[in-house]
Amino acid sequence: MYVHPAFKTEEKSALEYAAARGFGAVVAVDNGRPVSSHVPFLLRPGPDTLRLEFHVARVNPLHEVIARSPDIMMIVWGPDAYISPDWYVSPDQVPTWNYVSVHLNGKATVLGPEAALAHVEALSQEFEGWLAPKRPWSTAKMPEKKRDAMLRAIVAIEVAVDSIEASWKLGQHKTAADQYEIARMLEWRGDWNGQALSEVMKQRFTALAGQQPSATKAA
Repeated sequence: MYVHPAFKTEEKSALEYAAARGFGAVVAVDNGRPVSSHVPFLLRPGPDTLRLEFHVARVNPLHEVIARSPDIMMIVWGPDAYISPDWYVSPDQVPTWNYVSVHLNGKATVLGPEAALAHVEALSQEFEGWLAPKRPWSTAKMPEKKRDAMLRAIVAIEVAVDSIEASWKLGQHKTAADQYEIARMLEWRGDWNGQALSEVMKQRFTALAGQQPSATKAA
């Protein structure tokens, strides 16, 4: 994707965000036509190669497309919101849209049936960990027959990630006063996307300034 220099995000932050999100749209190309599915995924950092794991239903033809054309992109998106020109401190602004986005590109390998159990266990343990202190669920809780039927119904896929693109379009090219005011207005409006985007902006303010922005600074 095109990334404006002002919005370019370092690779470490992009990967941390993608891992924390854990959900995206995998895109492959079938005879020149893009095809996509929305999937949970797991990032596995390694000494040489970052690997990404996900699965699709066996009835989903995407795994057949990937077997033929292994170049894929995983699109991971965050909060986004329309930004009104009236919200800026500075005059003569234009409408825009702020957002958080990460693209992970690489070559995919369709794994055999023997990989399904380990994949499901790793994926579920990752996301069950988000629910702590709940005792994690595992496939050991399933009747063997039902577990085996579930595993036969999915296809695990592994991607060797070879490039990472990230854009945090948060108005970084605007004045600090304008950025604070946009964050304040997004939070004030109260919708989920706006509040989540405001929080990302505040985290960035904290990283840059070493302190949380306040309503006084934003005014």
